[in-house]
Amino acid sequence: MKFLDLAKVYIRSGAGGNGCVSFRREKYIEFGGPDGGDGGKGGSVWAEAVDGLNTLIDFRYQQHFFAKNGQPGKGQQRTGKDGDDIVLRVPVGTEILDEDQETVLADLTEVGERVLLARGGNGGFGNLHFKSSTNQAPRRANPGQAGVERTIWLRLKLIADVGLLGMPNAGKSTFLAATSNARPKIADYPFTTLHPNLGVVGVDNVEFVVADIPGLIEGAHEGRGIGDRFLGHVERCAVLLHLVDGTAESVVEDYQTIIHELEAYGGDLATKPRITVLNKIDALSEEQLDEARSKLEDAVGGPVMTMSGATHKGVTEVLRALRTKIDEDRLRHKPVEESEPWQP
Repeated sequence: MKFLDLAKVYIRSGAGGNGCVSFRREKYIEFGGPDGGDGGKGGSVWAEAVDGLNTLIDFRYQQHFFAKNGQPGKGQQRTGKDGDDIVLRVPVGTEILDEDQETVLADLTEVGERVLLARGGNGGFGNLHFKSSTNQAPRRANPGQAGVERTIWLRLKLIADVGLLGMPNAGKSTFLAATSNARPKIADYPFTTLHPNLGVVGVDNVEFVVADIPGLIEGAHEGRGIGDRFLGHVERCAVLLHLVDGTAESVVEDYQTIIHELEAYGGDLATKPRITVLNKIDALSEEQLDEARSKLEDAVGGPVMTMSGATHKGVTEVLRALRTKIDEDRLRHKPVEESEPWQP
């Protein structure tokens, strides 16, 4: 399934049905009077967050969603049928934006959340509503209310517990593949990751979700590279895992580049809890590792962990450090399997 996190959608609610002008005319009925029914209500347009979706690709092939109009009223005091509603099924974590792509209309972060995007028009009154002692044979009825037509944007921000950050080829995809069942593309050239990947990671009988986004480069907030397009997917994370390539020419410059891009992006990304890890230590000698770690700790102003995603060295310690930064209500505990007694 192709990943798509931004889609433009045109919606229109249904118009209400017109009221009816009718009079009761039956044999042997001396006094008939008005009996025109009301028009039906137009259908509304809703958005609902559902489970099992992680992309907006469905909205690439259908962008127009028009609800049904209400039917007009009829004689014998019969009300017109209401128009059917339309429900846009979106992944959890979808933001609904106005046409300007800035005004947030709704943010659906839980399964089952619904929001009304366009209300259907009310049906018009039939002439029965206008009957009075001074106007016993009204010949007027109200038209139905028009529907609402608007353009909206759907923007998906994946809901994960841990967000992976780093320069291209920092080893993010290798880490995700080594710790989960996800199989992202891995190669020895930059920008192998072109869209976010999710993986469920387990440690000490608990599980949490890790999001891997394309690597950032200097000037990403100005449109260079592709990583800035996906920074929104780590906004909802509880903790950020910053991987620094230990084989890079300058680990400090790589670290500072990512921090600068987080600050330039805005929001609270730069202030989120963050764990810095020196990766690819299997390719470094002891002297090179101590030197790179010392320089990076001076730049970070705190401790730096080390690991190798390729050889799994230090990976478990990193996962345990991430677990301590995640709130307990976000963790998913694995069920404890009870062993059955042996029987012959």
